[in-house]
Amino acid sequence: MQVTDTALAVHDLSPTIGSQVDADVDTLLSGRFGKELRVLLEKRGVLIFPRVGFDDEQQVAFTGTLGTLAFDYNGLVMSEGKQQAIFKVSLDEAVSPTARSLKNSLLWHLDGTTHETPILASVLSAKHLAPEGGETEWANTYAAYDALSEEDKQAIDGLRVVHSNLQLQRNINPELTYEQFQRARNSPARSQPLVWKHRNGRKSLVVGATAGYVEGLPHDDSLDLLVRLRDWATQPRFVYRHHWQVGDIAVWDNTGTLHRALPYDPASGRLMHRSMVAGEESIG
Repeated sequence: MQVTDTALAVHDLSPTIGSQVDADVDTLLSGRFGKELRVLLEKRGVLIFPRVGFDDEQQVAFTGTLGTLAFDYNGLVMSEGKQQAIFKVSLDEAVSPTARSLKNSLLWHLDGTTHETPILASVLSAKHLAPEGGETEWANTYAAYDALSEEDKQAIDGLRVVHSNLQLQRNINPELTYEQFQRARNSPARSQPLVWKHRNGRKSLVVGATAGYVEGLPHDDSLDLLVRLRDWATQPRFVYRHHWQVGDIAVWDNTGTLHRALPYDPASGRLMHRSMVAGEESIG
């Protein structure tokens, strides 16, 4: 176990990704460890704070100790014209109007590949759990890149991939109606480097469910590369799977990991509350 302070104890959950941080609510809300947690987050990809039990106000305050708070309402009308810092993650359409589109949360992805600057980090708290399933997995895309052969690194350097909501929607429903197809096609898309060259000097892979095709490659060769690299990045040695307990808080580096939820019954009542730290660096 690595002890950073009498109020903050850390131990790694797997060799390549994930650390548990033990601290009480007052310590986390104090902001004393904001910079230290940022460094640890970049190094370990995912931080788990077991059974902290934040309410929404505390979660928002804690998120603000890690950086600039990001606002997201996922296409919903903002409450009384105000941006919302907390988003309810549920597959139950009675709970979340965006539940149907949240089926993409079951696919490996990073958030914001169609934006110029993806969010830096997400903070997720467990409010209600499904009796079965609903675990969350994260894959370290820094470690996955580092472990590639030099031949592979040279082959993919400089390649660009078009990411789109259209690709995401087709993953969920391969037989979109033409109206659905047109709507998805008119939503954001962006060309991004396959290799993210971060300002910290490290490199990571940018793959996942939003990746449509590699520019300049034949269709099948493009898919071959994207599927191969996704499988490479999400093999067990780069992955941490979290079995939630109510009150757990997870924070992950959205710029250096992929994530997904494992399948669960939409009617199970599983409910997570998400807040976000605004992005600070474009992919390229």
